[in-house]
Amino acid sequence: MEKGRIQDREIIFLFLFLKKKLIKFIYSRWEFQWCKFMEILKIPRMEKQEYDRLIEKGYVCRIAFQGEKYPYIAPFLYVFDGSFLYFLSTKYGKKIEHFRKSPYVSVEIEKYTKDLSSYMFVTLQGYLEEVHDSIEKKIIREKFVDLIVERDLSCNILAALGHSPLDPPAAIAEEERSLVWKLVGVKDLVALKNL
Repeated sequence: MEKGRIQDREIIFLFLFLKKKLIKFIYSRWEFQWCKFMEILKIPRMEKQEYDRLIEKGYVCRIAFQGEKYPYIAPFLYVFDGSFLYFLSTKYGKKIEHFRKSPYVSVEIEKYTKDLSSYMFVTLQGYLEEVHDSIEKKIIREKFVDLIVERDLSCNILAALGHSPLDPPAAIAEEERSLVWKLVGVKDLVALKNL
């Protein structure tokens, strides 16, 4: 009786071993055949008018700064004057440290549907320049006020710009609690969308 159990175990072990080998063989053949016919699909590039429209309609982006060891990424509001992207930055925090060490950045603007059935994005690589001209700063600050008012954004966003959420949006243009940055020297632009 004991001998019968050992033989049964050996048969089961042999069956499982062969089953595993057979599955591996079938999978490797299937994978080979699948890869032979499968082509890599590249995401299509956007035309200039498409990515200009994306930039014009958007107002939130991410900026990647050169960090110590890793990139440092932070969200920013932006305005676009048709030629340049402008940002307001508080006068404190890691972004200021990284900006002072190296103004070279990558800016990403995206738009997508909730279910990701439609998406597009543009990345621009250039460098940030602090705006010092008082007239230019005033004009840009007023554009940020218009953005907040016209888009009916929450006043809570004012805290990210160095103001109290209790301040009126117009305080951005009246006081200089933040720096004005301009993206210049764009060397690389990638704009892609789904089919």
